[in-house]
Order: sequence, then structure tokens, then C-alpha cells
Amino acid sequence: MTAQNTELVMKNKALRQNEYYDMQPIFDRLYALSKKGFNHFNLMDIIASDNNILLAYRRIKRNKGSMTKGTNDSTIDTIANMSEEAFVKYVKDRLNNFYPHPVRRVEIPKPDGRTRPLGIATIEDRIVQECIKQVLEPICEAHFYEHSYGFRPNRNADHAIARMNFLMFNGYHFVVDIDVAGFFDNVNHGKLLKQLWALGIRDKKLIKIISLMLKAEIEGVGIPNKGTPQGGILSPLLANVVLNELDWWISSQWDNFPTKHKYTFLNKYNAMRKTKLKEIWIVRYADDFKIMCKDYKTAAKIFAATKMWLKERLDLDINPEKSKITNLRRNYSNFLGFKLKVKKVKKAKFGYFCQSHMVDKAKLKAQKTIKKKIGILQKNPIAENVNKYNATVLGLHNYYSIATMINQDFSEIAFIINKSLKCRTKRIRSDTGKETEAYKKFYGKFKGKRIYVSGIALFPIAAIKYDIPLGFSQDITSYTAKGREKIHTNLRFSKNIMQYLMENPIKGETTEYNDNRISLYAGQLGKCFVTGEYLQIGNMDVHHKIPREAGGTDIYDNLVYVTEPVHILIHATRPETIEIYSNMLQLNKTCLKKLNKLRSIVGNDLIASK
Repeated sequence: MTAQNTELVMKNKALRQNEYYDMQPIFDRLYALSKKGFNHFNLMDIIASDNNILLAYRRIKRNKGSMTKGTNDSTIDTIANMSEEAFVKYVKDRLNNFYPHPVRRVEIPKPDGRTRPLGIATIEDRIVQECIKQVLEPICEAHFYEHSYGFRPNRNADHAIARMNFLMFNGYHFVVDIDVAGFFDNVNHGKLLKQLWALGIRDKKLIKIISLMLKAEIEGVGIPNKGTPQGGILSPLLANVVLNELDWWISSQWDNFPTKHKYTFLNKYNAMRKTKLKEIWIVRYADDFKIMCKDYKTAAKIFAATKMWLKERLDLDINPEKSKITNLRRNYSNFLGFKLKVKKVKKAKFGYFCQSHMVDKAKLKAQKTIKKKIGILQKNPIAENVNKYNATVLGLHNYYSIATMINQDFSEIAFIINKSLKCRTKRIRSDTGKETEAYKKFYGKFKGKRIYVSGIALFPIAAIKYDIPLGFSQDITSYTAKGREKIHTNLRFSKNIMQYLMENPIKGETTEYNDNRISLYAGQLGKCFVTGEYLQIGNMDVHHKIPREAGGTDIYDNLVYVTEPVHILIHATRPETIEIYSNMLQLNKTCLKKLNKLRSIVGNDLIASK
């Protein structure tokens, strides 16, 4: 399984939250109106609505960074201690007379020794940004170009790599690599606000608030006159707004070139190839993009034109050291941690296929990351640290498995690391122990020798297989009933949720509980025991069949994973609560039978079928 399915599971969580707060119909309407070209003048009414504010709180609360402080001492716990009424009033008052808090600057080290600046807003401003993002996203999604994949609902790096593979296979062997110099730091504020206006966002009060956010004082730096802070909740969406204009300009050169004649899909391109038009496609992931061409002459022309267009239209410069034209038959092109090249199929006159590896920097970083986890294991060989080591290996496998030569890459990584692994675990490892359900699911067919630490099998570094990245289906969207149905249909068991469970044991719980909740997720194939729907972070609870207060323990057989509404319904005794959640879940006879079995064990009355 690739990261593609993981993203679908995570986005499904967002959809369920939209439905809880009755915001989905509103988002759908905004999307539909934007598709028809309507302008939006009263967006602040929606942004400042009670349900939108509560939805923003729920989303922020589930975020790992919710405990990170900005320039004040507030975290999500500060908000949690407020009453719902007081919290909603506070956010409304801030939106009514908004002035941003200063932003905390944090420098994140890069592999080349430089640093990347992150801007961390206060938790109060993050809530406000999330309120705005929730309403702007469906409007913007209706206007965004189809082959932009970064920081958009239901899209990810897998889709971008799949698109690259498709174009390379179809003869686009010259790629224009353009690196925008300090993109996030150099976004032109005035141009960005005009672009929002052009997308139909015509609420002047909202535009003013976004302008104030862009000019929020950066602690120790001052008030910026350009740029949007990396790390801000609204920043990725605004970055896509800026570069959406580039997407459509490139598209207008070939894919969406206007014509007076009516053609079928294929006949249009065949007719256009008789002209002098530049046959090009863009594949973009945030500010990282490739322009794919069939020959060097076209690539050279579009390289020069794009450099000029970025400067004149968006006031952005390119990095000349990292921007170039690459012949993919001879050299690799790096994209999203992968390096890609085309290879000729042997004994075929015209056939080519895409060959891809991890980039060299990614391999070195993977080695350092795994070695660091081994060092932690050596000093403190407890089950929690074993799970975190396994989560690291699983996460690396999950992301890079879409490289065609990934088995070779990880064999090399394993060869370098295994000596360190054997030496550092000499006194703590054993040849016997248990293979968790996660191990059996992902690495059960591995033939190599198992290493056990704290009685738990370590995930084998070299045991990785190539997963074909699947292209993005353009009818998938979070803002239509048909699009959501396809999202639900495509959900699968998620490696990323497994990784999350391993990396985030529940504090205060027993080692047995934390270990079994991981095995339980794998054992149930990531599905709710009662409804069979796929579990999602933020909507998955471990239920003790026999409650602890009745003598129940944390053994595997006494635990079961259910969704949050199901868990509430298992323990509900008030008729009104039972009615609300029964109507929400709409359980069939089979599901209701499973629910009632769990209710009877905890001592609650059975729920009658309707």
C-alpha cells in the first residue's frame, strides 16, 4: 500500500468532521457556485458561524502541533478550558476586529547546513486561520488546475510521481527543472490579494483580514512586506493560489489552447501537432514543479519564457544553480525525494520505461534516522522504543515504495546499517520473541533472520517491495456527493495510521495496552469491529469488552477497535443519546447485533432494531 491510500483515509476524517458540524452542504454549495463562475461577497458570515468555528477547533485539536506555543503561552489546552459559548464568542470578536499576534520564528536545519525558517502563529491565530481555510478551500479547489498535487484535499506525492511516469512513458523525455528562489519568503502580497479577488473571493472584510495576517509581525525580524510564513495553516492554500496562475498559463500553451474548431479528445491533439505550438505539460507539487517536453528546442523556449513570466507576472526569481533542462534519457531529474530517468526497453525499437530511485540525500537521511533510533534502543530497550523504531522503518517504506528500484536502494541502506544494528543490539536482542500482527501483515513473507528486542520483532530494513503509484482520478473531490463516494470506495488499510499508533503511545497506559492497540488495528484490518468502516485518526477508540472497573484487563482478547460514535453508543444509557447516535449510524441488523453484544457485556440494555 502506498501513501496514496493513507491520504484518502486522513481526508475521510475531515469529511466526517464536516458532517458532524453540518458544514458539508455549505462547502458543497461554495464549490458548485465557484465552478459556475459566481463571486462570493458575504463569506465572513460563514467563517464566523458557530459550527465553522467549532469545526476549526476540532481539526486543530487533533493536530500534533496543537501543543506548540507561539509568541504567547497558549496551547490547545488553553482553549479546551474555555466553555464552548465563551470560545465561540472569543473567535467571533477577534474576527470582527482582527489584529494578528506576532509570529514566532523557528529555524529548521537543512541537510546542506542551511536553515529553513518556520513561522509559528499563536494557537488563537491558528484557530482563526483554520476558520478561513475551511471556507476558502472549496472555492479555490473549483478553480485549481488538475495537475497540481501539493497541499490539496485527496492529492499527494504519489499522484505527482504517477503523472511524471505517465508523461515519461509517452515520450516527454526533456524536463524543465525550475527552482523558485525562496518562494514562500517572496510572495507578493498585493498580487496575492488580487489573485484571490480574481477567484471570486470578493468579501472585502475577509481580504483585509488576510492582508493583516500576511503582515503579522515576525518576532525578532519585524513586519514583512512580502512572503507568507512556512508553517502557517493558511500558507499552503495561499501558495497554491499564487502558482495556480502559472499552471493555467502553461496549460494554455498546449493542453487548454483555445480553438475555434470542435475535435474529439485525441483528434484535437493530433491536429495541434501540425502547428508550431509547444507540446508541454506541467506537474506541480506546491512550489516544486516540472515542465515536461518532447524535445530540447521546446524545453529551451519554455524555460526562458517561464523565467520571464515568473518575474514579470509574479515578481519571483529562479535559482540559476538549481534550474536547468534535463534529458531524461541521459540524466536523472530529482522530484519529491525521488530521482527519475527513462530507460529503453531491450529489443524494442521505441519502448521506454521510467526508472526511479530515492535521491542520494534521502538515502543518507534514512540511514541517519534509523541509526538514531537504534541508538535510542541501545540505551533504553523498552517496547515503546521498539515500536518507534518499527514506525520509522514502516514510514520510510511507505513513502519510498513507489520508486521502481526501491528494493535495490533499501538493500544498500540495510547493508550499511545492519552491522551497526547487530553491534548495538548485541546485549539486548534475542533470537526468539513474538511477531506482532503488524509484522505479520507487512513482513510475514520475509525470509531473513528475525531480530527481537524486548520480545518484539524489529521490522526488516531490506524487506520492501515496489508499489505502482496510481494516478489521480479527477472526479474525486470532497465537495460533491459523487466525489465523496469515490473517496470512501477507495479507502484501504493505512500504513500511516499504523505508524502513527507506534510513534504515539498513550501516556499513562500500560505497555500491554499500547502494544495491543497496534496489533488490534492490524488484526481488524483497520476497520471498526461493529460497522466495518475504515478507522481514522481522531475517530478510532479502543473499547474494553469487560470494563476495567469490572475486572477487565488490557489483554488482546478483551480489546476491540470501534469508531468514536460506536463507542459512545456502547456505553450510552440516556434515551436521547441512544436515539441521536442510532440515527447517525443507521446500523443494519448485522452491525446492531455486534453492538448489542458489546452493550450486554458492559451491562447495558439492548437497542431494538427499527
